[in-house]
Amino acid sequence: MIIAVDGPTASGKGTISKALAAHFGLAHLDTGLLYRAVGRQVSLDSGDPDSEADALAACDFPESLMADDILRSEGSGSLASRVSIHPAVRRALFERQRAFANQSGGAVLDGRDIGTVIAPEADVKLFVTASVQSRAIRRHAEMQRRGESSTLAEIEADLARRDARDTNRKDAPLKPAADAVLFDTTALGQAEAIAAAIEAVEAALA
Repeated sequence: MIIAVDGPTASGKGTISKALAAHFGLAHLDTGLLYRAVGRQVSLDSGDPDSEADALAACDFPESLMADDILRSEGSGSLASRVSIHPAVRRALFERQRAFANQSGGAVLDGRDIGTVIAPEADVKLFVTASVQSRAIRRHAEMQRRGESSTLAEIEADLARRDARDTNRKDAPLKPAADAVLFDTTALGQAEAIAAAIEAVEAALA
């Protein structure tokens, strides 16, 4: 079984995906981490994330980078959004994601184009969204817990910029698959969102 979970930054898709993987006994991949690793590698190489050549070269990042906590930072997230617009980068990471999706035993993948590009054959597709304001509040709380400083207004503006890049890029833009279950978490707490997502998946499988 393959479950595809797509949606914008800080919509709750990562938390929901991990919970679905645990509930259904499936492997989980946060595909956004791959792009964050590429963005981080560009930075380590003193490259330009807006240069397709620099971003493509950074796709050859060491596996150990995936475990670096800095990938969870806002800076890495912003870099990921910039490198992900390059078609060559998306092609370079495509097979890696496909292999994970088609592994024996099934998988849950979350990202921006799982249900539309990476695993269009997924058994269940969720598109998780929430208002920019609610996502900014969640991300601000996360950053405060990590000791990162940024104002709510700055985070909201950054999320809006990422949304624009993700939805307007020519290659694999962020959008719901035609058969995706739309899932708005704006008014839901974490436990409520997880329970509702599990129920949605079970209903889709039935």
